[in-house]
Amino acid sequence: MSRVDGVLFDVDDTLVDTKAAFAQALAAIRARYLPDLPVDREADLLSHWRTDPGGHYRRYTRGETDLATQRYDRAVLLHRTFGGPPLTRADFDEWDAVFWGTFERSWTAHPDARAAVDRLVAAGVRVGVLTNAAVDLQVRKLAAAGLPDLPVLVGVDTLGFGKPDPRVFLEAADLLGTAPGRTAYVGDEPHVDAAAARRAGLVGVWLDRPAHRRGAGYGGPGADEDRAQDPDMLREQGVEVIASLDALPGVLDLR
Repeated sequence: MSRVDGVLFDVDDTLVDTKAAFAQALAAIRARYLPDLPVDREADLLSHWRTDPGGHYRRYTRGETDLATQRYDRAVLLHRTFGGPPLTRADFDEWDAVFWGTFERSWTAHPDARAAVDRLVAAGVRVGVLTNAAVDLQVRKLAAAGLPDLPVLVGVDTLGFGKPDPRVFLEAADLLGTAPGRTAYVGDEPHVDAAAARRAGLVGVWLDRPAHRRGAGYGGPGADEDRAQDPDMLREQGVEVIASLDALPGVLDLR
C-alpha cells in the first residue's frame, strides 16, 4: 500500500520556479531604479528580496499586515539597502507595475512538476495546494505555469495566517478529504514546510533542490541558514528529503 492517500504541494519554488521569476523582476527594477548598481549585483538583490531581512512577509503570513503594505515596505528597504532613490507611496504604483508585471510574465513550472502531479493522480492519490500566498494569486500562477488543474485549497487569506501554524495543514488535509497521517506535504523550505507539516501530523517532505539552496521561497522566512539545515538531521526528525519531484513517488511508496 501507498503511505498516503493525498499530497499537498507548496507552490513557489516547489511547483513554480518563483526564484527565476523574481530574478527577472528585480533585474527590471535594477535597470529602471538602480542604474548605477552593476549587473553582477542582481544576485544580491534577489537574495535580499527572498530572504526578507525586514521580516515584512513574515508579518503578512501571521496576519499582521496586508499584501500591498508588505510589498511596499520591502521595496523601501531594498532601495535603502542598495542606494536607490527614496520610494514614497505615490511612487510605489509605478514601481510595482514594473516589478509585478515582469514577475507575472515570468511564471513557469519546474520541469519535474507536471509529471509528478500526473503520476500521483494516476496512482489514485488526491492532490491539492497549501500556500502562504493568497489563493487567487496562486490560482493565476498555477494556470500560467501550466498547472490549472491543481486546486488551491488553503492560502494565507483562508484562515488569516499561514505556515508554519499547524492549523493550516490540518485545514488543507480536511479540505482534501484525507487523514493528516495519510497526507504528505511537499515544500522547498525545511522548517516552514516539511518540519512544520510533520509536527502537524502529516508526512513532511522537504524538496531540497540543489540549485535553490540559497535564499528562501516566495518571501518566505527562512534565510540562508534555514536552507542550510543538515538533511540527515531533518531525516532524524521524520522528514523525507528529496532533490527532485521525480523522487516523490519513491519516498511515498506509490505502486
